[in-house]
Amino acid sequence: MSDASVAKYVAIITDGNGRWAQQRGLAPIEGHEAGADVVKARLRDAVEFGIEELTVFSFSTENWTRPRDEVDGLMAMFAERIDRETPELDEEGVRMRFIGRRERLDATLVERIDWAERMTAANDRITLFVCFNYGGRAEIVDAARSFDGDTEEDFAAHLYAPEMHDPDLLIRTSGEQRISNYLLWQCAYSEFVFRDELWPDFDREAFRAALDEFDARRRRFGAR
Repeated sequence: MSDASVAKYVAIITDGNGRWAQQRGLAPIEGHEAGADVVKARLRDAVEFGIEELTVFSFSTENWTRPRDEVDGLMAMFAERIDRETPELDEEGVRMRFIGRRERLDATLVERIDWAERMTAANDRITLFVCFNYGGRAEIVDAARSFDGDTEEDFAAHLYAPEMHDPDLLIRTSGEQRISNYLLWQCAYSEFVFRDELWPDFDREAFRAALDEFDARRRRFGAR
């Protein structure tokens, strides 16, 4: 089978970093570091597979309830990764977009996010949407505050990233079978594939298998 996938817009719930670390006697942040490495690797696979948009769930609005040291570690890791990897991703033609609420984030981190978006804004090889301090219900509430139109298209223009296409496919790792407040508006007609691998173990072959499962399905969008 060709590497090219029918799915052009793919979203992933990158679940299982903490359990992966726990199984190995590691600190949670080490699981998140391993998971971040896998995001980068699967992004490169996505380019080869012909995917045009990849969306990953990095930090939810609910994740603030985790232990303070884990949250602080995630914020520091996120800032460091932006600094280190944005120039490299820019050279590879990746456009970066961060979606979610920014008011709880450190001002320096917001500056880094804005910098990464500006640096990569003209790239068109693939768009990486990073959901950070994101919740699907929060996005809908925030959109509703400024909405004064009549149609679904009008409403969608008020979402965090109006240019984002609705995902063809939503993948969740770690064996959990729920969407956890992720892209609630956008995933109305997405196909779901649930994988048992913990996110740091989600390799190229697992990604290809998820895409093949999608490719074998017939999407009807309410028709017969």
